[in-house]
Amino acid sequence: MNRLAAQFSLIIANDNRSGGTHHVEEAALDWARHVLHLQNTRPASQHVRGRLYALAAAFTGSALWAAIDGGRLDRARHHLSEAVALAGLSGDPAIQFRVWGHAGALYRHQGRYANALAADEAAKRTRAARNPLYASLAHARAAVHHADLRNRQAALRSLGVAEACLNRADTEAPRPAWLRFYDSAEFHLLALTTAGTLGLWEEAEAHAHHTLATLRPDLRRNRALTHAYLAHAQIGQREPELAVATASRIPAEARHGRTAHLLNTFGHRIHALAPHSPATREWFETELL
Repeated sequence: MNRLAAQFSLIIANDNRSGGTHHVEEAALDWARHVLHLQNTRPASQHVRGRLYALAAAFTGSALWAAIDGGRLDRARHHLSEAVALAGLSGDPAIQFRVWGHAGALYRHQGRYANALAADEAAKRTRAARNPLYASLAHARAAVHHADLRNRQAALRSLGVAEACLNRADTEAPRPAWLRFYDSAEFHLLALTTAGTLGLWEEAEAHAHHTLATLRPDLRRNRALTHAYLAHAQIGQREPELAVATASRIPAEARHGRTAHLLNTFGHRIHALAPHSPATREWFETELL
């Protein structure tokens, strides 16, 4: 079990560093298959079987997340079905919470915002959500999905609840490897996403700066995403030069998946705002190199 848990932590670390690459997805799937092979070939107590199903669900959930992050939504749909089934068999409320969170992310990328919000509600109903840290994450994600549905009041209310829960949480208590990413920096990244979707550009920029100031160095994918969202917020405030400077800080190796999509949309927005600006010309010339 300890070796499997260590491999899962390695998958999480690779995802934090590089984002949703094929390598992360396939490595997670290989370990999920290995765990299920153990489940089917080794005698074990019910308790051990539950832990093995939880690990299989965890690895499959990481494959699901990598596929979502990389924009491979057809593969993500397949992984979701397997992850939901394995999480149910595990009886582990924390794993069930995680899988519902990933389901919400997939539905959002599919444009199925009501389903994403329903996934948030399912996460809130797990026993894990009695913990303020889990509850905070669920409410922060719900804020993003309320914003997608253009329900500003509900989005801002959910952010308020998420922040209050985070303030009550014992952030020093032990937590699963997959939940170590959630802290004040991640809360503000979700708040940045919410504010940007609602067109609250000044608020979005403030959240972005908070995230960048407190984000752990190993969360490179999230740093790239934050810079991309910040560049959008600066375009929203009609600051093309500053926006290009921000977007240009994103390293080439991070420009894939969600970050690449945001930068592509950024290009359209800056051209629409200032088609003849030197900053716009600089951006497109750099992109062609």
